[in-house]
Amino acid sequence: MTVFVRFAPSPTGYLHIGNLRPALFNWIFARRHGGRFLLRYDDTDTERSRPEYAEAIAEDLAWIGIVPDVVDRQSDRLSRYEAAAEMLRESGFLYACYETPDELDRMRKRRMARGQPPVYGREGLALSPEERARYEADGRRPYWRFRLPNASADPLVPQRTEVHWDDVARGRQTVDLGSLSDPVLVREDGTFLYTFCSVVDDGDMGITHILRGDDHVTNTGVQIAIFEALGYAVPHFGHFNLLTTIDGEGLSKRSGALSLRSLREDGVEPMAVASLAVLTGLSGSIEAMPSLNALGERVDFAGVSTSNSKFDPTELLRLNAEIVHAMPYEEAADRLTEIGVSQVHGEAFWLAVRRNCAKVSDAQEWAAIAFGDLSATPALSGEDEGFAREAFDVLPPAPWDGTTWKTWTEAVKAKTGRKGRALFMPLRLALTGVDHGPELADLLPLIGPERAASRRP
Repeated sequence: MTVFVRFAPSPTGYLHIGNLRPALFNWIFARRHGGRFLLRYDDTDTERSRPEYAEAIAEDLAWIGIVPDVVDRQSDRLSRYEAAAEMLRESGFLYACYETPDELDRMRKRRMARGQPPVYGREGLALSPEERARYEADGRRPYWRFRLPNASADPLVPQRTEVHWDDVARGRQTVDLGSLSDPVLVREDGTFLYTFCSVVDDGDMGITHILRGDDHVTNTGVQIAIFEALGYAVPHFGHFNLLTTIDGEGLSKRSGALSLRSLREDGVEPMAVASLAVLTGLSGSIEAMPSLNALGERVDFAGVSTSNSKFDPTELLRLNAEIVHAMPYEEAADRLTEIGVSQVHGEAFWLAVRRNCAKVSDAQEWAAIAFGDLSATPALSGEDEGFAREAFDVLPPAPWDGTTWKTWTEAVKAKTGRKGRALFMPLRLALTGVDHGPELADLLPLIGPERAASRRP
């Protein structure tokens, strides 16, 4: 069996870090087993689905490193859903219902008042042909429910009916179909619900493993029944915990919270995002992984927590800094060129400043210090200003290299008697305008003799 998994987002907004979690779990699972990855757009919601969002999803996944083996769209398969629905009608699994939302609400409340579970009582299944005709003569259009296989002799008397599966992430799972309402698969306007379209797609396309959030556990019991009613092989299932914020709130594409697009525009590295999306809620520490392959090696599907995983978005900056601090020049080169760093000095500059950057874009501040004019005159005390002038009088001659800083400070120490912080800090302030930053042994050759001399207090 060749593993075939899918990620099925709705193109109704930009992907956020919570959406990325199932995409990555599926991608990692497929690559681990030599399988294939399908990107399938759940775009049957014509009012909210947008082509630009579909394009953005593909771009965001590619930024992370996920390139699907197959791409499909549910909007291209409407006739297939019609055929599958007709098959269920003919076999008696799909039946017409006519209740309005208000009537359904009153029915639920009556059942609860009698101490019964608030599930649909299959009133539509009990309608006679004459009653259905009267409803339609009154202008009511039917919506269609799937009759769960949870009764023996009398379909109006459901009984406990357990569905079991061995979950990839959660182990043995059980859902009682007898405690559930028959799900609506077709709305009164003829449009199909996700539960139905998803089963038809997965069955037709031969999806072998469905890996998704644990908010779908109960839904899986229902979908297994639909798979079997349509004659499909039932896939394997895996459910992992969802990501929430520190406050326990879920993420939403509509709110734009932590969208991959905004994170990318803000200069966050893709592996910082991927590492946080996957490793939150797994055993072990959350570290910035260097690649998707390395990230995949950390994943133990059977070890994923069964409770929601709360993550701190500020962790992204820490992970991002870890990646930037170890980033080779070749990976940063194009972005450094964009901020005006010459390739002549590019590698030496990056190696000098990268450990002082949380994002690659932070290098722009140090590029201005190394290659430009200081934006403001450093604030030196009168005593330190006099000291710095003496120090600048003994700047070493060109050419400068990695030994120049030591040569200079030793000469300054011999001339003034200063040492330690009293020596180094006034020189740093005079040369860079700030009291922190890269090692001056690395930065001084980039500043060069002429710029350094021009910064004499």
